[in-house]
Amino acid sequence: MQRDSQTTIDLPFPDNPDLWPSIRQERIQTLLGPAMARAGVDAWLVLARENANDPIAAHIGAENAGGLAAFLFFADDQGNLESLAISPETEATALSEVSPLDEVRSVRRGTSIYMAAAAELRSRNPSSIAINSSTRNIADGLSYTQRLALEDALGPELSNRLVSSEEIVIEWLSVKLPQEIQIMRRAARLTEQLELEAYAQVVPGKTTDADVARFLKARMAELGVVDGWAPDQNPNVNSGPDRGHSHSTDKVIMPGDVIQTDFGIGVHGVWVSDIQRFAYVLRPGESEAPSDMQERWQYAREASRAAKAAMRPGALGWDVDRAQREVLRRHRSIPIIWSTGHPVGYWAHDVGPRLGGATFGSPPFGDAARELRPGQTFAFDGFFGWSSEDGTTKTISVEEMVVITDDGAEWLIDPQEEWVLISSEN
Repeated sequence: MQRDSQTTIDLPFPDNPDLWPSIRQERIQTLLGPAMARAGVDAWLVLARENANDPIAAHIGAENAGGLAAFLFFADDQGNLESLAISPETEATALSEVSPLDEVRSVRRGTSIYMAAAAELRSRNPSSIAINSSTRNIADGLSYTQRLALEDALGPELSNRLVSSEEIVIEWLSVKLPQEIQIMRRAARLTEQLELEAYAQVVPGKTTDADVARFLKARMAELGVVDGWAPDQNPNVNSGPDRGHSHSTDKVIMPGDVIQTDFGIGVHGVWVSDIQRFAYVLRPGESEAPSDMQERWQYAREASRAAKAAMRPGALGWDVDRAQREVLRRHRSIPIIWSTGHPVGYWAHDVGPRLGGATFGSPPFGDAARELRPGQTFAFDGFFGWSSEDGTTKTISVEEMVVITDDGAEWLIDPQEEWVLISSEN
């Protein structure tokens, strides 16, 4: 599986050092205040430092912290936001030139950042103070020793007002700006294009799943994009039985196989895609997939469209999952253990509502009980599964990306409507 060498390739996502800083600033100015109001929190404190920085740092302009610095955000119940960074004087000058916050306050080196942050909080007297302490890693950047030092500086009264920032982080990061959605749309389009290119290289009886994966890796390198998730599991090419998220193996692709490619790319160092495309390998003499495969495809397509139809502002993630599972039960799919979908954007599995939870008829709980909001982006699968004579299972899980709009959901790219057919004849 080789491609002709090219002397020059136009990179689809060339370096643009101003892109993320400008989008980040707009996100802070327009989305963070309302997110804090929805979370019911009027102050948020993030402590940033070099070498062991907070996971949220890049989203608030704290990624280049040297000495310990405090980033504070204050919002009223209408979502109006004020922001402040308190930084040692040696870093404050540089920070003030690039910070997306309203103010950067310089303090003399040796000044306790904990005490300086506590003094600011004490003067504002917020009813709650969110800190990055959570069971979710993206909202869990405050270390144990940092928390002890912070509580010592705050004193008992303010320390009793500490709450987790988890709800702020989820409410804020789950919603994407229109410009971000356009970037993700382009990333999804390229992801699909590369998957179709890879399928066009398959020679049944010779090409392995790992060969397809290597082709995609090579194309990523040529185009200057990176893996959308763990490199060892991206892409996951599987022409055999179900095996979930895993690496691609040396299984040889054969006539009659159904090939799943689960693939995502990362662009501009910030956004990712997550798309699955499915192919059927024609047996000699076949010009189309056999009737049973066509029927299974139509069931998966119907399930996908039912899930998408359930996506609208105010719906729960659980509602979307239930809509698909009703179709699966009607068409007697084997039980599908995976959720219908998940948020996607900054990570392949981003924060926000989980499109799941209805597998066993349980009531909504956790992220599946979260409401969908306009601007949230999801990757979701259209499922249908069956058992083979050898006892193994195979599941169609064509994965698409959508954005929630004011009145429903919109595809980021056109969905896969038919099998990709791969000929077994020269």
